[in-house]
Amino acid sequence: MSATMNDTIDVSPEDARNLLIDLVSIPSPSGEERAAAERLVEFFSANGREAWIDDVGNVRAPADDSVLLTSHIDTVPGEIPVEIRSADEEDVEADVAEEEGEDVLWGRGSVDATGPLAAMAAAAIRAGVSFVGVVGEETNSRGARHLVVDRDEPQAVINGEPSGTTGITLGYRGFLAGTYVATSESGHTSRPEPNAIQHATDWWTSVEDAFEHDEYTPVFERVTAKPVDIDGGISDDGLSVETTLAVQLRIPPSLDAESVRETAEAELEIGTVSWAEPIPPVMESPRTEVARAFRAAIRKEGGDPRLLRKTGTSDMNLYAGAWDCPMATYGPGNSELDHAPDERLSLVEFDQSTGVLTRVATTLRGGDE
Repeated sequence: MSATMNDTIDVSPEDARNLLIDLVSIPSPSGEERAAAERLVEFFSANGREAWIDDVGNVRAPADDSVLLTSHIDTVPGEIPVEIRSADEEDVEADVAEEEGEDVLWGRGSVDATGPLAAMAAAAIRAGVSFVGVVGEETNSRGARHLVVDRDEPQAVINGEPSGTTGITLGYRGFLAGTYVATSESGHTSRPEPNAIQHATDWWTSVEDAFEHDEYTPVFERVTAKPVDIDGGISDDGLSVETTLAVQLRIPPSLDAESVRETAEAELEIGTVSWAEPIPPVMESPRTEVARAFRAAIRKEGGDPRLLRKTGTSDMNLYAGAWDCPMATYGPGNSELDHAPDERLSLVEFDQSTGVLTRVATTLRGGDE
C-alpha cells in the first residue's frame, strides 16, 4: 500500500482495536518506550504513512498540519494482566461508563494514555492529519519539550488524555516542583533548639498556610501544596542533621509560577530551596474552532458534550505555553482509573472516541463532517 502524506485511509475498527491491545500489551514505563514506539511506526507504515522515531524517542508521522493529534507513549510503572473481560454488574455500579456484558480491556496504560494514543493514531490516518506520540510525559515531559522547539507550530492541537467520550478538557493547572535542603548542628535530642528536620517541616507548614483557601473555592482555582518525599537524619560524620524535602505545587490559571514561587520563598527563614523548570497553567476558551468541532462531533456520535477543567497537569500546558493556536485535550477512558490497579477501558468507548477524533480532525482540515 502506498499513499502521499496527506491522503486519508480507512482504518477499520478492528485494526484500531488491535493496535490498542498490542500497545497495552507492550510495557512502556517512562524511559522504556522504544518497543511501543516501534509498534506505532509499524502501524503507520502498514497504512501507507511515513513515520519515524526522533532523537528523543517521539514517534513522528507528519501530514496535514491543520491539526496535530498528540498523546504520550509512556505509562506509569505497574503490571496489570492484559485481558479482555466482559463488564459485570459490579463494574456497572461503579459508574465507569461500562454496560454489563460489554468488552473491557484491562492493562496498565489502557486509560492513561494508551487508549487516547491508539485512538489518535487511527484518527490521524483516517483524516490525513499530523500525529506525534511523545515520551516521558509521566516524568519530565521530555518528548513534549523537544517537540515545541523542533517543529513548526500547527494550526491546532488535540492532546490525548482520558476525558471520556463526551468530555472536552480545556483547562489544566500548572506545576512547580522544588527541593528544600537544610543542615543543623547535631546535638542531644533533649535540647530545645530545632534541628534541620524541624526547619523543613516548619517551612512547609508555613507554605501550606500561605496558600490556604476556604472550602468553597473550587480545587481548580486553588494552589495545592504537597510534600512528596523527605529524607533526613544524622550525617555520616555524626556532626550535623541534614534534611532534604521534595515538594510540588499546582498552579491555577489565575496565578503564574513566578508568583507562587515568590510566596513559597517568602516563608523561607532557614535552608535553601531549588526549583525545577515550571509548567504553566492553561485555560482555553470554549469558543475556539477546536472546541466547536468537538461539540458538533460528540453530538453526531450521540453524546452530550461536557467541558472539563482538570486539577492536574498535562503536556497541553507546554503546547499552550509555546504555541499560539487553539487546542483541547480529549480521549477515551475514565480519568479516575489513571495509575490505578484496576485500570481498564471499554472497547465500545474506544471505538466511539476514535470516531469523534476522526470527525474533529476532518472538520479542522476542512472536510465535511
